[in-house]
Amino acid sequence: MEAPPVTVMPVTGGTINMMEYLLQGSVLDLALESLLHRLRGLCDNMEPETFTDHELVYLLKGQQGNPFILRARRALSHPNAPWHLRYLGQPEVGDKNRYALVRNCVDVAASHSLPEFLNEMGFRMDHEFVTSGHIFRKGAMKVVVCNVSRVQLPGNTENTERMSNSHLVELSVLAPAGQDTVSEDMRSFAEQLKPLIHLEKIDPSKQRH
Repeated sequence: MEAPPVTVMPVTGGTINMMEYLLQGSVLDLALESLLHRLRGLCDNMEPETFTDHELVYLLKGQQGNPFILRARRALSHPNAPWHLRYLGQPEVGDKNRYALVRNCVDVAASHSLPEFLNEMGFRMDHEFVTSGHIFRKGAMKVVVCNVSRVQLPGNTENTERMSNSHLVELSVLAPAGQDTVSEDMRSFAEQLKPLIHLEKIDPSKQRH
């Protein structure tokens, strides 16, 4: 049965409108250990968290404009942990004085029946992938260093293929709207990682997944 047409609207509500401030870059596998060594020296904990996650991207097509996108993520390294459902708003990239990309972010824990629930709601899975790597923290800042693998057969996370010979690096902060001084702290931190990696404000809407 076809789902009824919907009008795609921004996600709002709650007492605090959380924004994600984001910088991205990549580092070749050959230079990975040098970057990890630098991060161990700069971040709060000497040893980072390790993770392996399976992420599924779902689309719900509206009557007009871009489809509504939700991301469902589970931790393969912790099978009993709850799933996470994530909404990311359109990036605010127009402010040239703002060093980081900024977008609305809603992240909630969910039960293991999340994929079935999204399918019942009319969402359809567009693509899925597996990420594996390390998480560093420096105050409110989080640094994720991971490799990304495509899933060869739908739902089979044992059958994956690395997408490149490099690691994705993301520096992010979750903060209430209007805390633009966060991007200055991120700029200072990113400068300390050069020339190993150059973290930039990249508009995801101009990239292909």
